Amino acid sequence: MLKVENVTKYYGDFLAVDNLSFTVKEGEIFGLLGVNGAGKTTTFRMIMGLLEPSGGNITLDGQAISYDVTDKIGFLTEERSLLTKMTVLEQCKFYGALKGMHDKEIEDRLDYLLDKFGVIEYKNKKIKELSKGNQQKIQFITAILNKPKLLILDEPFSGLDPFNVELFKKEIIEMSKQGSMIIFSSHRMEHVELFCQKIVIMLRGKSVLEGNIKDIKEKYRQKNIFIKGDVNKQDLEKVTGVVEVIKHADELEVKIEDISYVDDVFKKIKNTKISKFVVEEPTLNEIFVNKVGEVYEK
Repeated sequence: MLKVENVTKYYGDFLAVDNLSFTVKEGEIFGLLGVNGAGKTTTFRMIMGLLEPSGGNITLDGQAISYDVTDKIGFLTEERSLLTKMTVLEQCKFYGALKGMHDKEIEDRLDYLLDKFGVIEYKNKKIKELSKGNQQKIQFITAILNKPKLLILDEPFSGLDPFNVELFKKEIIEMSKQGSMIIFSSHRMEHVELFCQKIVIMLRGKSVLEGNIKDIKEKYRQKNIFIKGDVNKQDLEKVTGVVEVIKHADELEVKIEDISYVDDVFKKIKNTKISKFVVEEPTLNEIFVNKVGEVYEK
């Protein structure tokens, strides 16, 4: 288990991370989210042992972060961190050696992963000769080369087409099934919803929302109603409790303050022809934007 307990980080007088706590269990995919400058990267660097916390503790399976522990961690950064004049093999041997792996172990694992991701022919190609998408594949491969116990993924799908996003997704899910702890960070909330059981949303170094995604969505007051039929948008906008009505191609999306206003909306349209009336939880993106906005307004 990864434990981040009351962690604080100062850069001089600037407070980058403020009393942050969360845990990630074996086999769990955890979302660490936030706007740019929220403190995510600083948190990742402290978990990796690259930065020392100003206060609090970080442990992996009960051990403080050290070089012995970081051998069990894989990290895919948002920025490209490949040495472009190296071949794929040279790059992976370099990273593997840093994780305490031997040459044969590295090459066997590399061959397996290159084949799995459909890029076996690039083994002896220089990184700079690869497309951006294939460079992202190699960067991902270097992050999982050592079969990490903890894998940190910062915007892992950057530059990937939908087919390759699916390849990455399958591998991430497979690793979690095998017991790896995974911290996932992305600005694409639909990706977070696909993977993560629990999340922390950070703003200005602090956690402003945390918990199980399912519970967060259930407890969040605002709901959405999707309606298809002969319905007047302006009439719905006048109903008490309706926050907004959005017209899509063939349906209306009605945002209401909470579940108690569903009956009022239905009464307004019950005598019209409708083929769809579905109440849904808000998306994680809506909750994220709303929560961050609330904090900025305080």
